[in-house]
Amino acid sequence: MTKHIFGPVPSRRLGRSLGVDLVPFKTCSYDCIYCQLGRTTCKTIQRKTWVPLELVLGELEEKLHTRPDYITLSGSGEPTLFSPLDKLIEGIRALTDIPIAALTNGSLLSDSDVQAALLPADLVIPSLDAGNEAAFQLVNRPHEGLTFNRMLEGLVAFRRRFPKEYWLEVFLLGGYTDSEEELADLRRCVELIRPDRVQLNTVTRPPAEQHAIAVPRARLEEIAATFSPPAEVIAEFHGVQALEAGKASREEILQLLRRRPCSIDDIVGGLGIHRNEVLKSIEHLSTEGLVKESRVSGKCYYRAVERQS
Repeated sequence: MTKHIFGPVPSRRLGRSLGVDLVPFKTCSYDCIYCQLGRTTCKTIQRKTWVPLELVLGELEEKLHTRPDYITLSGSGEPTLFSPLDKLIEGIRALTDIPIAALTNGSLLSDSDVQAALLPADLVIPSLDAGNEAAFQLVNRPHEGLTFNRMLEGLVAFRRRFPKEYWLEVFLLGGYTDSEEELADLRRCVELIRPDRVQLNTVTRPPAEQHAIAVPRARLEEIAATFSPPAEVIAEFHGVQALEAGKASREEILQLLRRRPCSIDDIVGGLGIHRNEVLKSIEHLSTEGLVKESRVSGKCYYRAVERQS
């Protein structure tokens, strides 16, 4: 088992994605109410070497034989908090020509050092979950050193410097950011940022807070059409990769859930599989009707559902 590399896992946007985890679990500049990983346990904007650079590169080299479509800087927290990000990307380039993508909440893009570190990436996908300060505080619950305007200015500034693919993920929540007023603010922000693509997402896995609820698919489609150019809806994943990728992990998880109901933490601890792989596998198993979710005392558990012959 590698500690900092996971996958390849099927990605709605990136095909077979080999993930690189650069910070300890739930180390982030935000504490988003919708986060599938739960509450942030280390809220910080301090950039440092959270994990050993050489260890990450060594683990990555061992997994390159899987030939993913992308090597993706993502994982269990905010990857731009990893201060030697530039050296990491340089090291990846020395190992392979596989494209590098960075998934970031965008909170630190106002930092010129972060911008410079990300410039060699092939694709950067920041997120925008709110169009004003009030919604920013409600949805993202940012570190006290961050403001909405600073975040937005960073997204705009990096767009000006970055000549390659720049996609913006807009995460919408029912009752928070799906009203006409909030959407108008989001569209104004998108016009300032000028990304190559706008991708709409919503809650598809159990969130950190139960009051973070999904926007229905039909409503997402309506909202997507109001952006110029129209946005893409990425809130659901369907495709052949869901059946092909991670078969070993999927079968291990199913065998465990046939014995007893488990939480995500139970599966991670019991099988030694990276949390992000577990989440992807559970999502696909749920879509296929092979596992069912239930809540006990507010905690989410999964159990296997045997198909009728």
